[in-house]
Amino acid sequence: MAKGKKKSSEPKGKKVTLKMAKSAMKLTVDGKRRLDLSNMEIATFPKCILKLCDVDELDLSRNVLKKLPDSIGTFINLRWLDLHSNRLEQLPEAIGCLQKLQSLNVCNNLLSTWGIPHELGLLGNLQSLNLGLNRIESLPTCVGALKELRQLGLFNNLLVHLPQWLHQLPNMQTLNVKCNPFAPDTPPKLDPIQRVGCLYLVRETCLCSDCLEKCKEERGRMENRQGCVPVQRKAIIARLAAPNSVALND
Repeated sequence: MAKGKKKSSEPKGKKVTLKMAKSAMKLTVDGKRRLDLSNMEIATFPKCILKLCDVDELDLSRNVLKKLPDSIGTFINLRWLDLHSNRLEQLPEAIGCLQKLQSLNVCNNLLSTWGIPHELGLLGNLQSLNLGLNRIESLPTCVGALKELRQLGLFNNLLVHLPQWLHQLPNMQTLNVKCNPFAPDTPPKLDPIQRVGCLYLVRETCLCSDCLEKCKEERGRMENRQGCVPVQRKAIIARLAAPNSVALND
């Protein structure tokens, strides 16, 4: 008796037809055509959507995609590509063909440093790049070629340091590097001077006996700690016409 075929553990995913894709087409408020195939349990890039490659925006987020084919490079009009929350381990070299791309979101995938191709640096119009929630150990040098980049998400990765060239990107506005295992910096020297936001001057006669005693004790401790002689009262204090109103209330 022949043994039955072993069932694949790979998710089959949902099959997307051209009709389904056309019905998922939306028009954004600024008149862009967006193909929204998000949250549909898609495991394989739908080949049928290559017939809709002239769209401005493509949303494939919240699926189970493990691979993005080179055919993504045919979407030359894309300005916005959302691939967050999939299972991508690498991006194809063809990603560099999307010369009009302004926003790329690959947050919450399985990308490591080697999974980001050098061709990413060819995206001369890219303004927003989200690489958060991945497995990136070091930032690829291709990111340094993105001169129009304004927003960069690197949170929740495996970064231990940031390259100096990152701070030299001319248009960078927002950089999120939270929750990375950065090496601790040299602890800053503690400033012995504690500064206050407000200072109220009042006559001694305006203080109750308990408050006056506390002030004298505190002044004595400060003089002993700083090793200085008691400071004589200045004439300017005597010339105060009235105590600060906030101090009176307190």
